[in-house]
Amino acid sequence: MQELRILGLNVFDRIKEAGRTQSVLSGYGHCIRTRLGFHELTSEVCSRDGFIILELAGESSEWDKLQQELSQIGGLNLQVMSFDLTDIS
Repeated sequence: MQELRILGLNVFDRIKEAGRTQSVLSGYGHCIRTRLGFHELTSEVCSRDGFIILELAGESSEWDKLQQELSQIGGLNLQVMSFDLTDIS
């Protein structure tokens, strides 16, 4: 099956979890095709929570390992979208 997998991460406390999250993402950089991150930012305040969207590439076994490691980080809510591309005409 040809698959497209997208991970959505809600980081509840960027200050506390940013280092560990970044470390895991760097370790799996070879299977991240696209990374989009955003959080509320004004001249007065920088939000403690944020969102990261990842489009994955490469081997699905690596995707599973990445998901497993991210799920071990307490300050994250991980959501997965998976698309079967084999039947697209």
